Amino acid sequence: MTKKRKLITFDWAIKRLLRSKANFGILEGFLSELLKEDITILDVLESESNKDYKLDKFNRVDLKVRNSKQEIIIIEIQYDREYDYLQRIFYGVSKTAIEHLEENESYSGITKVISINILYFDLGSGSDYIYKGTTRFIGLHNHDLLELNAKQKQLFKKDSVESLYPEYYLIKINRFNDIAKDTLDEWIYFLKNEEIKENFTAKGLKEAEEKFSIMKLPEDEQKAYEHYQDDLHYQASIFESSFGDGYNEGEVIGIEKGMEIGIKQGIEQGIEQGIEKGIEQTTKNIALNLAKEGTTIEIIAKVTGSSESDIKQILRETNQNN
Repeated sequence: MTKKRKLITFDWAIKRLLRSKANFGILEGFLSELLKEDITILDVLESESNKDYKLDKFNRVDLKVRNSKQEIIIIEIQYDREYDYLQRIFYGVSKTAIEHLEENESYSGITKVISINILYFDLGSGSDYIYKGTTRFIGLHNHDLLELNAKQKQLFKKDSVESLYPEYYLIKINRFNDIAKDTLDEWIYFLKNEEIKENFTAKGLKEAEEKFSIMKLPEDEQKAYEHYQDDLHYQASIFESSFGDGYNEGEVIGIEKGMEIGIKQGIEQGIEQGIEKGIEQTTKNIALNLAKEGTTIEIIAKVTGSSESDIKQILRETNQNN
């Protein structure tokens, strides 16, 4: 049995490797398989919306690309874990479209944006592992599809209204059943398992196998990656032990509160509220302690199971109180 090759995770690759022109072929392969046409990356864009938080820049990469029709498109790739992720997608696409519209340029100059979201958590309820979202206008009475007229097609150089608006791809990695039926599935398999099978033929995967090999990274990069992985495991252990202490503390507070009320309903409600309060305080303490040690918001969110927006709010409130 062939031993599978040990590869770095995609989240690490997008932070450290895939922003380099030398590695554009990997992302070009992935995008070509997903969009079903040849994609050429022209540049990595530095977006203003990436500068709001240091973390955003690392979890997201904006690419200026050219497709097989010689059209210029902006593609936004991001991954994260937030409960308000659907709204975050909308916000990100809107910001990207506006940022890359030249000053005094007409609205016809707005560049098409494709938002590709790699999700390592279950967003919404659905049985598929890849979802595509577009904008279409349907008549309320005749149920016909609104189309571009001849002049608009000439102006926009597009064939449909839908093609003017952003496209959204949601890739729910954990829902993939590990059975690769086509070349796109081969990419999804790799994103989920950090493994590339010998019979895989998808564009970009062979190059990814070469560049993502841990053993072929420079020594300092190997150590940085090992530290990153160890940090995730260590923080998870801290949270697990702290969670147990917080749970017990919350239960005691809840029982005491219930006894003060003196009725069964009060006890049950007190326990529930006490547990919630204890867990909430424990999560806050862990977040603050990790932040003091220089841990990134991304890792703090993963360790505590909170959204990154909640962690940012906790840190802001603490800074204001101090």
